[in-house]
Amino acid sequence: MKVLLLNQAFWPDVVASAQQLTMLARRLSERGHQVTVIAGNRGYDDPKSVFKGRETWNAIKIRRISSINLGKGNHWRRILNFGSFMFACAARLALMPRQDVVIALTSPPLISTLGSLFVRVKGGELIFWPLDLNPDEAIAAGWLKSGSLGAKFLELLLTSSMQRAKTIVALDEFMRERIVAKGISPSKIDVIAPAADDEVRYDAAGREEFRLVHELANKLVVMYAGNHSPCHPLDTLLGAAQKLQHRDDIVFVFAGGGSELPKVKTFATSHKMRNLRCLPYQPQDKLPALLSSADLHIVVMGDRFGGIVHPSKIYNILKIGTPFLFIGPEKSFVSQLIEGRDGASARHGEIDKVAALISERAGKRSQLGAGPLPQLHDPGSESGVARFIARIETALDQETSPIELQTIRT
Repeated sequence: MKVLLLNQAFWPDVVASAQQLTMLARRLSERGHQVTVIAGNRGYDDPKSVFKGRETWNAIKIRRISSINLGKGNHWRRILNFGSFMFACAARLALMPRQDVVIALTSPPLISTLGSLFVRVKGGELIFWPLDLNPDEAIAAGWLKSGSLGAKFLELLLTSSMQRAKTIVALDEFMRERIVAKGISPSKIDVIAPAADDEVRYDAAGREEFRLVHELANKLVVMYAGNHSPCHPLDTLLGAAQKLQHRDDIVFVFAGGGSELPKVKTFATSHKMRNLRCLPYQPQDKLPALLSSADLHIVVMGDRFGGIVHPSKIYNILKIGTPFLFIGPEKSFVSQLIEGRDGASARHGEIDKVAALISERAGKRSQLGAGPLPQLHDPGSESGVARFIARIETALDQETSPIELQTIRT
């Protein structure tokens, strides 16, 4: 079966969408499918990183396209970046032969529209895999006014591509409810949570080396790792870090990138905080060491973003086995995962509670010194991947050809 994957980020990029798509592509390739990926030729968070335009990796054909990259300094730059990529992607798709299945993610937003147009013209089936929902995200973040002409137009594009999709893979029940509320049939939606990274494991040796190199030894390491986005507001965590800055035994590590990372650095500088460190995204082979080096992971989601975004970092954290603290709405998929696990939760604005929970962990540091117990795999994630693969492999059942579509229209 020929499978085409559409997303701006892919291996060797390390942002979450690249990790998720890379795992799926490898699983499909290992099962003997002909997999092609169209992605950007620059690092998603680091545009200075330039990747080969064409290459084959693990039998996966990768076609990377060039587009402008003006950085993420403001919304207009982002719009121009996304628009440029969409134009270049459309041009590349025009030259692509028919594919049996097209899987479209959401980077850039609404790339599923191109996937929908491609299968309408050339045949095949579309699977929509929204790792976030737009324009819902833009509206919730205040970047786009609800009910505006732009919002209505983007909503129309999203709904059109979802109606055309054979299958929509929602990441949680909250996202599923949002999609159904848009008038999409529940029968075409399958809820499948993201999988933990194949390469992630608890790495005792890597933990000690990473902590030594970054001067984290003998500290309780509180870590926020991943995308620093307005969808995951960090004010409460930063407030707790400031409240605990007198504690020499606690250090806060912010690892990754995103538009909010400069604000974290500015906050640390303006408050002269010696207990806060910022690290860039780590190479894929260093990810186990990075995640294993933490004594307490932080997962954050904004109150307005339930069913819109889905912090997939939680699955790597569960696989590593590290205790975690969730800062976000009372009702969310993360809150549901806490039961029966070494996790806790707090609401945005509860700075004192977050500081107290972290202090409590520091008090137990002697018990945590050896690090978390390794967990070799997350059975739930594995079953989800198997279900996703099954969905893809049965996507051609009762496929409608372009000729049949024309007959139906007339």
